[in-house]
Amino acid sequence: MRNLGFLLQKEFRQIFRDKTILAMILALPIIQLMILPWAMNLNIKNINLSIVDNDHSSYSQQLITKIGSSGYFRIISADRSYKEALEHIENGSSDLIMELPSGFERNLVREGKQTIGISVDAINGSKASIGGAYLASVISDFNANLAINEIKVPDYNTKPTGFMEITFSNWYNPLAEYKYFFVPGVLVLLLTMIGGFMTALNIVREKEVGTIEQINVTPIKKWEFILGKLIPFWIIGMIVFTIGLLVIWAVYGITSLGSLPLLYVVAGTYMIALLGFGLLVSTFCESQVQAMFVAFFFILIFILMSGLFTAVQSMPAWARIISGFTPVSHFIKIMRMIMLKGSGFSDILTELGYILTFALVLNALAIWNYRKTS
Repeated sequence: MRNLGFLLQKEFRQIFRDKTILAMILALPIIQLMILPWAMNLNIKNINLSIVDNDHSSYSQQLITKIGSSGYFRIISADRSYKEALEHIENGSSDLIMELPSGFERNLVREGKQTIGISVDAINGSKASIGGAYLASVISDFNANLAINEIKVPDYNTKPTGFMEITFSNWYNPLAEYKYFFVPGVLVLLLTMIGGFMTALNIVREKEVGTIEQINVTPIKKWEFILGKLIPFWIIGMIVFTIGLLVIWAVYGITSLGSLPLLYVVAGTYMIALLGFGLLVSTFCESQVQAMFVAFFFILIFILMSGLFTAVQSMPAWARIISGFTPVSHFIKIMRMIMLKGSGFSDILTELGYILTFALVLNALAIWNYRKTS
């Protein structure tokens, strides 16, 4: 343990000697937590809409007014023909076209039905599908509240039929605000990038400056060396995690409904797994550039497969398998369960078991591979 103490003293001096790296480790997560969640808003608004009204009736004006006041659409043009409206799609100034045919009001009143044409610019798939769904929802609501639908001639020969009214509520996120879903996941991604990159460059830096040869001839055991590299960054990671929780509370008003000590236990276990991954990469690589690219390759997969941007359940079977082998996806799930649902230890036991397995395997491989390639 004495050797470990000397090694830790060396590592902390080396970390605090580089003021720029230390400032980046501590300041960047704060700045990114205050900026990224606002930019990663999935609530799509300001959808540009071009309207072709060939009817110019009271009903068509009511529909246009309802769409404009919905808060999701920005009507950029009222064109005389579909060809003119299509020019806005082609030059990128419009996302949707809604065409109301002539006789729109007459057909609604006389026949009780009318077809409306909606054209979507699908070059932005997410905005197109969501914008089209929003527009269809507004039109459906307009149709349900038409005066002609409320006037019915009673038919005494028919029996009364049942009526079902559907109500729904958003559990754990009553207002369906994206920040409650995204912010805990963003904190996990920041920890992943900081821990993964910093430790991936650590042993490689020793190789480049030549100090690894001096360490190799000392009586320091392999597990002491890896532990000496892991502990300082584990402490820094937990400090960053604490700062992140404070930023989440101060900026977004999000507090953990579950046990805070349990959250720290999971975060500490996750940091051990992540740092083990970084140290494993560092033992294989011979230069910092090589280590950075290898770490970036894996961390990018971790982020894309984490379930933060795309639900894991909606992925193909092979992608779900890959997601299950990434510790990030399990930690994001636990973060949401504890912070939003107030889940206890028994609820997260399976996910925590996965993270603990990653921690043991990755660190064991890092210890085994050290000296083998250095």
